Amino acid sequence: LYCSSKLSDLHEEGRNAINAPLLPLGTEIYPEDTLLEENAERMMLDPTSRENLKFSDLLKVLIEWINSELEEDRIIVKDLEEDCYDGQVLQKLFEKLSGRKLNVAEVTQSEIGQKQKLTTVLEAVNHLLRPHGWTIEWSVDAIHSKNLVAIVYLLVALAMHFQAPIRLPEHVSVQVVVVKKREGILQTAVMTKELTSTTEDAFDTLLDHAPDKLNVVKSSLITFVNKHLNKLNLEVTELESQFADGVYLILLMGLLEDYFVPLYNFFLTPENFEQKVHNVAFAFELMQDGGLKKPKARPEDVVNLNLKSTLRVLYNLFTNYKNSD
Repeated sequence: LYCSSKLSDLHEEGRNAINAPLLPLGTEIYPEDTLLEENAERMMLDPTSRENLKFSDLLKVLIEWINSELEEDRIIVKDLEEDCYDGQVLQKLFEKLSGRKLNVAEVTQSEIGQKQKLTTVLEAVNHLLRPHGWTIEWSVDAIHSKNLVAIVYLLVALAMHFQAPIRLPEHVSVQVVVVKKREGILQTAVMTKELTSTTEDAFDTLLDHAPDKLNVVKSSLITFVNKHLNKLNLEVTELESQFADGVYLILLMGLLEDYFVPLYNFFLTPENFEQKVHNVAFAFELMQDGGLKKPKARPEDVVNLNLKSTLRVLYNLFTNYKNSD
């Protein structure tokens, strides 16, 4: 037994030696790589990419976003690999974003239980994202084995699909090492994976690079909203402040869609932050009922007088209803 064990070790060392020249410095072939099935492959992050500042920024933005979304669940994520692999955080995040409850066990300690939970979560995610053209760059095995690239791909896709109120760093790419088994021999290759592309939109450009044009847009939006609000003897002169409590947004939606919004559905004279957020969120629901996409802005941002968020919401209405009487 000792002899065969030694032979096995020598065989493994020889195999590693054959492949070693193909690997970037600092990358190790792990024992589990030698146990790969024929034609199977394993992907891992090149260690040098961990030091990439834009990649670090992306991880930070995603962690802060998850913690913001799951604050009510008292979930705090500190490390994406260690905190996302078992499916618990991903389940809670998907449920919060999609508004639907998944049929899974709440706590799963065993590997089988964790993979069952991941399977349910990822099936729901893939069912949602695939029709929108997303390439599925993740799998149960990849996430459960703490493959950071797969976890980040998944989180970026969710953030973009649900129009998370975050700015993802642009053009973040990482190097990954792919280990494949062909005819019993491990082969390695280095590939570049693009995790994010350009996320800047028209309003980012407008606010950051063309402040002179911003006034033209604001003027057009004021003309548009007053054309409708004037029917109720209401007048807007300041976009960011006058829509912040949600009342004008709700009344505007009623005018654009030609219905009366019952007063018991919202606070006509909101007295605190929560009531204002309720109003803006309710206006967003009315927009979605009217066939518009869910606004990219968060209700809280509109209430907090965030100009870009308010402009995005109003511009969305303008493009859909500019020809309405």
